[in-house]
Amino acid sequence: MALCPLNLEWNWGKLRMSVWNPPRLLDLVGMSLLRDEALAFAPLGDLPTEFFPPLFMEAFHGRHSETLKAMVQAWPFVRLPLGGLMEMPHVGTLQAVLDGLDVLLAQKDCPRRCKLRVLDLRNTGQDFWSTWSGSNVRVSSSSSMAPVAEDRSRTEQPLAPLEVFIELCLNEGTMDEFFIYLMQWVEKRKASIHLCCKKLKILSMSMENIMKVLSMVQLDCIQEVQVNCTWHLSTLAVFAPLLGQMGNVQRLLLSHIHVSALDEQEQQHVVQITSQFLRLHHLRDLRMESPSFLQGRLDKMLRCLKTPLENLAITHCLITESDLKHLSQCLNIRQLKGLDLSGVPLTGFSPELLQVLLEKVAATLQELDLNLCGIMDCQLEAILPALSHCSQLRTFSICGNLLSMAIMEKLLRHTDGLPTLILELYPAPRESYSSQRILHPGRLAQLQAELIEIMRNLGRPRTIWISSSPCPRWGNEIFCHEKTIIYCCFVPP
Repeated sequence: MALCPLNLEWNWGKLRMSVWNPPRLLDLVGMSLLRDEALAFAPLGDLPTEFFPPLFMEAFHGRHSETLKAMVQAWPFVRLPLGGLMEMPHVGTLQAVLDGLDVLLAQKDCPRRCKLRVLDLRNTGQDFWSTWSGSNVRVSSSSSMAPVAEDRSRTEQPLAPLEVFIELCLNEGTMDEFFIYLMQWVEKRKASIHLCCKKLKILSMSMENIMKVLSMVQLDCIQEVQVNCTWHLSTLAVFAPLLGQMGNVQRLLLSHIHVSALDEQEQQHVVQITSQFLRLHHLRDLRMESPSFLQGRLDKMLRCLKTPLENLAITHCLITESDLKHLSQCLNIRQLKGLDLSGVPLTGFSPELLQVLLEKVAATLQELDLNLCGIMDCQLEAILPALSHCSQLRTFSICGNLLSMAIMEKLLRHTDGLPTLILELYPAPRESYSSQRILHPGRLAQLQAELIEIMRNLGRPRTIWISSSPCPRWGNEIFCHEKTIIYCCFVPP
């Protein structure tokens, strides 16, 4: 095996070598390459594969641009997980890598040694670097995402477009130099580059710029879409055809879509939006916050669902009894694992409607959130038999509803037999408040003691939260019993 000539003149005092810890050949090669970047122009084709990751890491952190450029052209792996090395994006190192790719793209035939078909700029790949380095690695560990395998290997198609994976968070105020440089580079190479992202998040950006960015993205790569900005219904209607092209989307989150008045034009916008769901054949998780445009029209969207949902959240908006009826009749909610109707007023609705809905999802439901729904005693009592049959239920939250102590006792008894229920979030009983709706901590403490006694009589250890706030986890008062524990918190009046 031939190696490129190396200059191995060392300052032994600085090396501090001991007979018990001599430098590896890998270390010697790396130090020589990085001391004299002119060696980067020498052929790297015969360099052993295991040399590449640790040498690349040292070149990256030392910002040795010429070495990076040369190593990209001889990269012996299908994927280069560059994002796993970037604690802070640096335009200079990105430019060096992209310059190396430009050399590859300009060649008619892929170099014999180079297998690179995927440049991954997401915060993944830490396992790759640590495995090949054999030592502690200076990589970013902030991401909780597991390493993601490439969807389409290009090893058998050397002339196919090179894939660049990124995380897209579109926010006008945070478009940094790194992102702008990358987009400009991709725009000039559309024929030879496929820009891919799994998760698209839109925070604040003009529709013109959104469409410009997405025109460079392979939309069928996107699996998750989050729209976390305030849009008018007409804006969402403009975005809807792009959404329809994201045929592999599995999770969709829309929030704060405003509508002034549902005139004929707005009605047309609703049709334009809901019709795009017909093209989302892999949608499993649908979450919509404040979708006021669906009031009285929920059936239009439900009819367009093509696959069974696993999670559905329709929150903080008004719906009609007809909407709730259509929801319970929808075939694509029969396999729901999560249902969230928090902030949807149900006070005046027939108790049977919610009962029928729960009966349809009882076999699969794992999480149920009915916070701030204005649920009354009669409505909760109506759903208790169906609730007791939700054998997979793990989390049940009904905070922010005014319920009596009597119905709370019935609730505890009906849910006592649920084997997987581990998190229960309940409101402070109605008797804890004065007629002016002021919470009395003394009354609440007395009712807590009664709830403890009820659970003691039921004989099964369990943990519940009792709260006057829709978000009980913010409290700090804990009441304990040796077999049962009640976590209690409240917002001071």
